[in-house]
Amino acid sequence: MDVLVLIDKLDDLVHNAKPVPLTDQVRVDKEEIYDLLDQMRATIPEEIKQARWIVKERQEMLAEAKREAERILREARERQERLISEEEVTKQAERGAEDIIEDARAREREIRLGAEDYADEILNTLEVNLSKFIAAVQRGRERLQGKDEPAEVG
Repeated sequence: MDVLVLIDKLDDLVHNAKPVPLTDQVRVDKEEIYDLLDQMRATIPEEIKQARWIVKERQEMLAEAKREAERILREARERQERLISEEEVTKQAERGAEDIIEDARAREREIRLGAEDYADEILNTLEVNLSKFIAAVQRGRERLQGKDEPAEVG
């Protein structure tokens, strides 16, 4: 289950709790709170695992891009060596190799930046979800402790 859904359930539980007469406090079912907290504890590690998977995928994509760039460079060098016998052919090979190298570098940069943006987006979503979860838990605890009572005028 999604952490945000669990946070909404927790918020609804506290929001819809029965008020204690003559106070700003409410009564909530302790078992329901514990159940929601247990579900959150089970869900958050899964979202963290997903974020780690995304980081691992990004690293694998970068490694693949690097291997591809090295392969392209190696092929370019081999081709260049075969064509070295004639000056004009050699010049064309050098230009072609440089183009291949530049294309490989551009492709590697593009893959790396895309993977980093994707990982950052997922980590940002996780960070937002965790912030909302913490805020909801704090609100729930404050309500349970009666901290949201208005100040008494003496």
